[in-house]
Amino acid sequence: MARASRPAFIPPMTATVVTTLPEGERWLYELKLDGYRALVIKDGSRVRILSRNEKDLTSSYATVAAAGRRLNAEAAVVDGELVAVDADGRPSFQALQHRSGSSGYVVVFYAFDLLHLDGDDLTGRPLDERRRRLPDVIRDSGLLLSQELPGTAAQVVAAVQGLGLEGVIAKRRDSRYDAGQRPGTWVKLKLDKQQEFVVGGYRPGTHGVDSLLVGYREGRALRFAAKVRAGFTPHLRRDVFETVKGLHATTCPFADLPSVKPSRWGSGVTAEEMKEMQWLKPAVVAQVRFVEWTADGHLRHAAFLGLRHDKDARQVRRET
Repeated sequence: MARASRPAFIPPMTATVVTTLPEGERWLYELKLDGYRALVIKDGSRVRILSRNEKDLTSSYATVAAAGRRLNAEAAVVDGELVAVDADGRPSFQALQHRSGSSGYVVVFYAFDLLHLDGDDLTGRPLDERRRRLPDVIRDSGLLLSQELPGTAAQVVAAVQGLGLEGVIAKRRDSRYDAGQRPGTWVKLKLDKQQEFVVGGYRPGTHGVDSLLVGYREGRALRFAAKVRAGFTPHLRRDVFETVKGLHATTCPFADLPSVKPSRWGSGVTAEEMKEMQWLKPAVVAQVRFVEWTADGHLRHAAFLGLRHDKDARQVRRET
């Protein structure tokens, strides 16, 4: 008899960015949740919450860990998203930055996949089968179920847009769980323009940080994308400064600064402005919302949403 496996970290499967959702009965649709991707791993009385890059978040989200102990299984690995929600269930990525939630917000875990159950590795099973077993496992635990959205692709997009939410995930019902891969059987449609960027420097200010300089990886090079000043509060500026102050560097990490020509939207950095900046080792990731990419490859009207503790700066690319 084969020995049952133990629940362990599984690198999360990820979705490909698309501009239109796939149609047909082979696909199911879910909300794209504005939070941190994480796994809840239960092994007997021990429960861990691990981020997508295997960082241990258990002590930061004690109420979610307590819910994980109430799972209806001796051993399980549940894939999902940590989200800060208000009384109406609306998510806020910025509120999630405070770990236990901001005033008026609570941190919850939306489960959308079941990867391991009582010694059985389920990653080779179809998504439909994994999801059928998920409600019984999380029932009455305190973990929430990410519900399938009914309707056609167009109806789903219209409904999500009407609520002002971030986007939609579409998944093939027969998809296996390809750990750590982006195979195209899961896709995501973003209804507002935002993505993660590497923080390569900042302009010092009264509360530590006046604006951030962010970019993305292109091969081995770090390309400049924007100066980000909007979206901050004094509290956030101090929090970001505390995070980055140990990463000070003497040289600019961006391969394409200073800007060769002035930017129409003022998003470049001139040689004179370079003297005002504090450079950083490119290790921190920020989530940024913006209106559009300009013709010269910069962001127009960029706004800071929060730091991403669940993303690896080496993996950040420009999304299209």
